[in-house]
Amino acid sequence: MEPRKVIVTLAPTGGYSNSANVPTQPRDIADQVAECAELGAAIAHMHARLPDGSPTCDPSVYAEINRLVREKTDIVINNSTAGGFTRGLAEENSAGQLDLKHAERFRVLEAGAEMASLSLQTVVALTGDGEILFRNTPNGQLELAKAMAEKRIKPELEIWSPSEITRDLVRLIDSHQDRAPHMVNLLMGFDAFFQGAIPYSPRVLQFEIESLPANCQFTVSGFQEAELPAMTMSILLGGHVRVGLEDCSEYARGVSATNQDLVRRAVRLIREFNCEPATPQEARQLLGLPELVIA
Repeated sequence: MEPRKVIVTLAPTGGYSNSANVPTQPRDIADQVAECAELGAAIAHMHARLPDGSPTCDPSVYAEINRLVREKTDIVINNSTAGGFTRGLAEENSAGQLDLKHAERFRVLEAGAEMASLSLQTVVALTGDGEILFRNTPNGQLELAKAMAEKRIKPELEIWSPSEITRDLVRLIDSHQDRAPHMVNLLMGFDAFFQGAIPYSPRVLQFEIESLPANCQFTVSGFQEAELPAMTMSILLGGHVRVGLEDCSEYARGVSATNQDLVRRAVRLIREFNCEPATPQEARQLLGLPELVIA
């Protein structure tokens, strides 16, 4: 019997992480993505930064990252539509709140990625800039899903709490904007940073997985100290894993992480459970993505 294939998603940068090891410029991001692909990562979930390190939704920056990545590796390219939780991507709304610009997020879809993230909950990010509203209303979710479908970009459907599974996820699947299998990312342990996010626990994670609709592949993203136990549970329960400096800045208590170290650990753990890391082409098959043809 062939070993089960587990997709390792690398999240190398993020829109808020400022670890000293985080790559922020296109060539640095591409170099680390390529190194991590060699180590076993199959998907790269990428945020873009400006030269000063601040997050951006500028499609030209994303396109440059994507181009440099594709020169080096066949890894699945997944661009984030979350931007970053800073004043530069927010505007004051009528209630006087800082509100991430919804229209900015659509610009990311012009960069030519195979996948893009689509968050299914409105949350408030607690940052150095104060409270920033990350608005993901039902109509906004559907609008973004339709824009992805038009460009044949597969959404990575981000779940922050169990209620979104029975409400937003089912509604979006029923809209037929995404073909099965659906890729669901269960985010856990982000509650210290995002109001509305749920803490990690094995019981909650198992409940979320058991609540998923049919025809879903799932991955789990654990924040900081939740990354390792959440990853372990996901493998045990038949899912995939996400690692990287976007989510976790320490390899162990007091030991700074690198993207490469986090991927190595994920691959080692996958093999300890008699599974194998999926190649990028195997990940495409699992997710129903077209085979990549490089001229």
